[in-house]
Amino acid sequence: MGQLSPKQEEKLDLAARAAWWYYVAGNTQNEIARKLKISRPAAQRLVALALEKGIVKVRVHHSVAGCLEIARKLQQTYNLDYCEVVPSTTDGFKGVLRKIAVAGAPLMESFLNRTEPTIVALGSGRTVKAVIEELSDVDRPQHRLVSLVGTIAHDGSSNPYDVALRLAEKTGSKYFLLPAPLIADSADERKQWCHHRLYRVVETLSSKADVAFVGIGEMEIGCPLNRDGFVTKEEVLELTRAGAVGETLGWPFDRVGEPVRASIHDRVTSISMRRPPKQPTIAFAAGAQKARAVLGALRGRWINGLVTDETCARRIIIDR
Repeated sequence: MGQLSPKQEEKLDLAARAAWWYYVAGNTQNEIARKLKISRPAAQRLVALALEKGIVKVRVHHSVAGCLEIARKLQQTYNLDYCEVVPSTTDGFKGVLRKIAVAGAPLMESFLNRTEPTIVALGSGRTVKAVIEELSDVDRPQHRLVSLVGTIAHDGSSNPYDVALRLAEKTGSKYFLLPAPLIADSADERKQWCHHRLYRVVETLSSKADVAFVGIGEMEIGCPLNRDGFVTKEEVLELTRAGAVGETLGWPFDRVGEPVRASIHDRVTSISMRRPPKQPTIAFAAGAQKARAVLGALRGRWINGLVTDETCARRIIIDR
């Protein structure tokens, strides 16, 4: 290597610092960006530069290589446009959630970084929210964000895992919330919500979405819908007796991905998802308990993209 200019030396020094924080200290690219007072994409480029210049040597061990192979199998078997499987962790659910978030953020950013106006449709949930928290701030006032789910629970409280507002704060984009409870008290009440002018505005906008990011929930006592007050224990039992294994946007489905016709089916106000989706529809799902639900979503062609963890993915491969 020839003699470097002071500017090149400074850049390599920053790359070495970024690589140390990333590979040794375990910092996220967002954390590195804050420490170096640069953008997240710039931090990502510095880590890549450290690899390119040989500052960092990375070996791919069997378990990580296995994740790549599992992702390839899932992608081929279910005709996915995108699939990523992150390694399993001993850090429990929070560790898995962080890995999903770090892997999912660049994928979401690839759509948000577009300069042309883009409509981004959003589900809700812990995992989708974790991905959004990993994003760098980017000024995109030309984009529009559309919530596909109502954010009101039975007791009138709002859903703490609604994500459209948080993403709007990070992008400066205009956002549209669905003006309805996730699940209405009756079929007649659902009709009233869904015929409201503002609901139709959101519904029309969602039909033009360029990409959708959603979560997948398992169906059992204590599942996210039950835990967050959207469905009762009795309703969960009714759904599971009818064969429900999972849900996305509140729509329950069985092990082969077909909608389950239990009592809440006629009360869900979420925007209906097209199967198969006409736009990229990417699910983020973390944890072994999600395996049956994710497999149902894949079989039913609710999604065409997936970011999940190794344990969940291996169970899907075994059960397929």
